Order: sequence, then C-alpha cells, then structure tokens
Amino acid sequence: MLVATYTERPDLAERTGEIEDVWPEFIHRASINDVYWPRLRPEFPDFQLVLYDEEADAVLGRGQTVPFRRQSGWDALPDGVEGVLRQVFDEGGEPTTLSALVAVVDPRHQGRGLSRLVIQGMRAVAARHGLDALVAPVRPTLKARYPLTPMERYLAWRREDGSHFDPWLRVHERLGAEILGVCPGSLVTEGSVAEWEEWTGMAFPESGEYVLEGALVPVAIDREADRGRYVEPNVWMRHPV
Repeated sequence: MLVATYTERPDLAERTGEIEDVWPEFIHRASINDVYWPRLRPEFPDFQLVLYDEEADAVLGRGQTVPFRRQSGWDALPDGVEGVLRQVFDEGGEPTTLSALVAVVDPRHQGRGLSRLVIQGMRAVAARHGLDALVAPVRPTLKARYPLTPMERYLAWRREDGSHFDPWLRVHERLGAEILGVCPGSLVTEGSVAEWEEWTGMAFPESGEYVLEGALVPVAIDREADRGRYVEPNVWMRHPV
C-alpha cells in the first residue's frame, strides 16, 4: 500500500473519483463544499493524500487536510470542518497545526484496517511540515443510529474493555489520539423544503425535527420559511506527531 500526496502522485489524484461515495446526499450539499472545498487541491496539494494499492492498481481511499493557525488553547479550536476552512481561507495566518477534514476508504475495501494508513499518512504530513499536532473533527460512525442522543452523552459510551463504543473514535484512540471535545457546528447544510425532500427521498408535511438516514442529529424543517437546516456536531481529537 502507498500513501502519497497529490503533489507526489498527481496521476493518482486524478483517479480519486474511482472511490465509491460514502456520504448521504445532504452532506454533499453543505455550504462549504461550493465555497472552500474546490480550493484545497490547487492551493494545498501537499496536504491531500491518496491511498493506493500498487499490486491491484486501485485507488482505495483519500485523506484531506489543511494547515491552520491555532490561535489559542486546545479547548478553543475552530468549530470543526466549517470553522477550520473559514479560518484558513478567510483569515489566513502562519499555520501551526494540521487539521484533518475527511478520511475515506472505499466501502468495497473497508474492514481491512486501511483507515489507519490514511491517519498515519496525515500525521506524517504534519511532522514533515513542522506542525505541532494533527487534530481531527471526527464524524463518529455509529452516531447516526442514535440521532436523538446528544454527542456529549454519546462520547461517554464505552465497551466492557474500556475502549470507545464508536469504532471510528476507537481507531483514533488506538493510534494515540485524545478527545478534546465536541465541535457543535462542524458542518451545516441548508436548503428549501423541496430540496431536502429531493436530497433525502422523504416528505416533510409539517414543521419540526426529522430523523434522516445517515444523519447524526435531526434536521430542522420550517415550512413557513421554506427552509430546512442541518447542523452536524463532530468530535475534536488530537494526535501527536
């Protein structure tokens, strides 16, 4: 297996579309995806990673990160993915820390421990650029099964062996990461009621909160204002480098 940056292997960067999509449609519709996401590849190619199986000639995953300036303590990080991207592209500053944005393994190849390689690649990038840590606004894998449980309570769930209940948080912990806290507005998606019905395949007959497949928390629908708003919390974790 090879983990390379887009700068090192631009040929593989061109093939990331081969990775099967893992996200619900409404995640793709988040406001940051149109404004900031397209800038990552051309402006920060040294910080975007691709996971490649050389023997099978297959692109299996990707990891996207961005360096940012941490302006105060670890308890005052930006509000997740959206907060980091706004700080980087709207405020700038000499970077001190690397933030993960997404780590994806093709679902056809999950269960093989490949996500560890992506995270380790991110840590190597942080070390190579002299940054003080890798932080990650982690999206817990199983939280979508418990959308009515506050994230703070979910973080307290543990297995009998003491490890975290959530498998994705558990992967980070086993690699040495510590939980810093919840970032409550890590990703925001807004749209009309008709757009939400199209994105989800659901009907929203009245105003209120609705549980969606793949959503970590309910979406708030306001029919009078013709708006739906989804605000996703993630979990800040810090890896040493």
